[in-house]
Amino acid sequence: MTPSAAQPLTIAYSPCPNDTFVFDAWAHGRIPDAPALDVTFADIDITNGMAERGESDLLKVSYAVLPWVLDEYALLPCGGALGRGCGPLVLTREPGAAKDLAGKTVAVPSERSTAYLLFRLWAAAEVPGGVGEIRVLPFHEIMPAVRDGLVDAGLVIHEARFTYQNYGLHRLADMGEHWELTTGLPIPLGAIIAKRSLGAERLRELAATVRTSVRMAWDDPEASRPYVLEHAQEMDPRVADQHIGLYVNEFTADLGEDGYAAVRGLLTRAAAEGLVPPLGPDALEFA
Repeated sequence: MTPSAAQPLTIAYSPCPNDTFVFDAWAHGRIPDAPALDVTFADIDITNGMAERGESDLLKVSYAVLPWVLDEYALLPCGGALGRGCGPLVLTREPGAAKDLAGKTVAVPSERSTAYLLFRLWAAAEVPGGVGEIRVLPFHEIMPAVRDGLVDAGLVIHEARFTYQNYGLHRLADMGEHWELTTGLPIPLGAIIAKRSLGAERLRELAATVRTSVRMAWDDPEASRPYVLEHAQEMDPRVADQHIGLYVNEFTADLGEDGYAAVRGLLTRAAAEGLVPPLGPDALEFA
């Protein structure tokens, strides 16, 4: 790293196990010559807003927010969350079919999230006449709201894939399954972005540091365990392990051709539906 790298970099990511697993080695100074990090923990809806306001050097954000922030931030080709069989779910109190959601109220964690884009693309294809009211709720309130009848359905992400049965809920549809069946591509969920003003050389160094942190976590998973469980919000350790196994994969180390195709595919389809602004031809290019 350059001498200017001695100044700590600000970074914001979620307390979810995949993020703490990925960044553990870097956050705790175990990567030689890597800059120190000043870490803020925040849910994805908060970090999306931080990105729109340019409030941090690096951020974990939803791919859905990229069209609004790529003038100021560059997408790093690593560190994020893509995968297969890991998409958001639509949950209901009673078993049903997609058509049953017509005109119904659906709780979502954010309207600027990949989950929401996948949901709207699915609903456009599968729900005749479309859904009704969209209600934004904090992630941890969605399953209780569905259980208690405050909303007709809920869009959930992450560890809810493993815990929704505890609320007596039913899986109406898997947004990831629909995406994979219609595109053949992995599901783009969370991205790591860094300020373009850091410069091309620094951005390349930061990407290399992210990759090193990922590989160190894979090489010694137990090293990250205290950090993961400290921030996992009382999550069962077995669920935390499942979470990491699902969301930290080869795309975390490198987006690769399929990863970039998935991101472009999602944002192009969403723009065609009027859900996001269109991307410029070079918007996703890295330094």
